[in-house]
Amino acid sequence: MRRSMTSNSRIVALIVAAGQGSRAGGDIPKQYRQIGGKAVLAHTHDALTAHGGVSAIHIALGEGEEGRAQAMLGDRVAHFVTGADSRRGSVHAGLEAIAAAGGADIVLIHDAARPFLPASVIDRLLAALEDAEGAIPALPVADTLVRNDGALMGEAVDRASLHRVQTPQAFRFETILAAHRDWDEEQEATDDAQILRAWGHDVILMQGDERLEKLTYPQDFARAEARLGSARTTRVGMGYDVHRLAPNEELWLGGVLVPHDRGLAGHSDADVALHAIVDAILGALADGDIGSHFPPSDPQWRGASSDRFLAHARDLVLKRDGRIDHIDLTIICEAPKIGPHRDAMRARIAEILAVPVDRISVKATTTERLGFAGRREGIAAQAVATLALPTLF
Repeated sequence: MRRSMTSNSRIVALIVAAGQGSRAGGDIPKQYRQIGGKAVLAHTHDALTAHGGVSAIHIALGEGEEGRAQAMLGDRVAHFVTGADSRRGSVHAGLEAIAAAGGADIVLIHDAARPFLPASVIDRLLAALEDAEGAIPALPVADTLVRNDGALMGEAVDRASLHRVQTPQAFRFETILAAHRDWDEEQEATDDAQILRAWGHDVILMQGDERLEKLTYPQDFARAEARLGSARTTRVGMGYDVHRLAPNEELWLGGVLVPHDRGLAGHSDADVALHAIVDAILGALADGDIGSHFPPSDPQWRGASSDRFLAHARDLVLKRDGRIDHIDLTIICEAPKIGPHRDAMRARIAEILAVPVDRISVKATTTERLGFAGRREGIAAQAVATLALPTLF
């Protein structure tokens, strides 16, 4: 009698991200490369999380990669395990880690390099497990297939029964774990469904999805960027802030400590430049202003470094699968001179926002000695943020 799939089943995902992906080119493994301003690994994590039925995510990584992976994931939650030299070994290590963490009813084993995972594929796989120990998504082969006879075309291959296998592959957890434990380590398997079949269980083929194609070659990344770009809209926000100059205060501007005889007074460190950028980003997101996110009445923000506010705004963009395309900042003051500190400010702002420095513009102007800025009573800043957000958000 089949075990019934219920809403109470514990579903755990295992992302396989221990490979180097050398065929994709680039200086870093493909799972850490960015598409649309977000790492491939983060796209994959978000696609699994978005389904709603996945209760935990484990990631099999290359040795020593935990720090880099967490930096790419930001505040996303995942459990890391060190993988192996082979995909099969990495999956086995991940399954053992899941077992040690309390196990699961169902496990979804997914390649990190397949970041565009529709929830409907997961739904079909889970439904298939009502009648099997394993299920995989696959697509029929549409092209004519021939054998390679040296440099010549060989015999045609009947494609009628051939399919291209994708991931995630879904399994009853205890069954696939036992199959891996029993596997002859002298043999290699390219996927987990082969291991389950060799152990005597049927694997159901379910309808896959073209969006699940694996990122393997440089041109795959170009197509992925184009796909995301065609589904994005440009959003622009403007921010403005002003603070009073006061003695015995440090002067922070653009995340840089600037030598001056006075500093800016405020509840936090009063960095008008970063505050203006934060408001510009929040404006582009239509998500309130800096005061609504960090109320000055809250004592925890007294003296806080403004880079925390800017990092928060950055994370709000990333959570919406957005991209920060450009920041244009103008600082308004008679003194100090901004020019000597411009490059340091650009570099620091780019570092906080995790974008290339060529997306950050820092300018300065005076008010020709007019108004509070002209009388050197305070400093103002205004900023414009340009974001790319998913059209369907």
